[in-house]
Amino acid sequence: MDKIAVLIPCYNEALTIEKVVRDWKAALPEAVIYVYNNNSRDDTAEIAARAGAVVRNEYKQGKGNVIRRMFREIDAECYVMVDGDDTYPADCAREMVDKVLYRNVDMVIGDRLSSTYFSENKRPFHNLGNTVVRGSINLLFKSDIKDIMTGCRAFSYQFVKSFPVLSKGFEIETEMSIYAIDRNMFLENVVIPYRDRPEGSESKLNTYSDGFKVLMTIAKLFRVYKPLAFFGGIALILMLLAVGFFIPVLIEFIQTGLVPKFPTLIACGFVGIAAIQSFFTGLLLESIRHKNRQDFEMDLIHIQNTFNRLKNG
Repeated sequence: MDKIAVLIPCYNEALTIEKVVRDWKAALPEAVIYVYNNNSRDDTAEIAARAGAVVRNEYKQGKGNVIRRMFREIDAECYVMVDGDDTYPADCAREMVDKVLYRNVDMVIGDRLSSTYFSENKRPFHNLGNTVVRGSINLLFKSDIKDIMTGCRAFSYQFVKSFPVLSKGFEIETEMSIYAIDRNMFLENVVIPYRDRPEGSESKLNTYSDGFKVLMTIAKLFRVYKPLAFFGGIALILMLLAVGFFIPVLIEFIQTGLVPKFPTLIACGFVGIAAIQSFFTGLLLESIRHKNRQDFEMDLIHIQNTFNRLKNG
């Protein structure tokens, strides 16, 4: 088991990967630097190996797929994840690692948005997207995470081995954040400097398509982690519609004793039934979720026991 593992997912980062490996190796000399090459078409893997990294390959494309492989294969007391594009200086490394090792923090979030991100980042829609995503998650999940989509994080063994990676691409950071909130993990923010990519290095993040995927991920995870609120909200909307269309029919019936808008009455009945079904669906899923959380706490005990065995040899 490694004391500290620095995880660097890479796709076509030949321009920056040597500097990233050397910087993080200097900041954390006791760490093992892992570079996971994700079908790069340039010399990323060769350059990383020459710089002193342990290079492995993940042939299934997508950052989420790379992180899934990393988390499965590597055992460490502390994990640090950072992008290979040299946008995150290694100055924050020691503070983040110490929080995991000595404060038992499960996930340390490198907060770019409270430092230089908005001034350094030259893509205005990325700035807007980060703000929207952060606000949405903090509102829906009642949290106070300062930077949802940062690629610089540190994790405990328990987090890494209990986190089910479902996302395939850049929405993985959003999934991590929501999972940690829902599972009552110990989270802390560390303000870190951010610098834009050097000239010649291109972002792999598509502002519109990947941004849409992130928003869909938030909606999907809200349904999964807050089923009563999700389906209860749908039930409330449907019931308001049913009542809203039923009131004129009721008034007309009281006044005339007739129901000339019979199709409207039938539709109101079906919509009302759908509202009741939606509410009880949310109630049932909320009970299942509560049972899953109980099982999760027991799983953490098994993970901790495995950690102790690995740590003690």
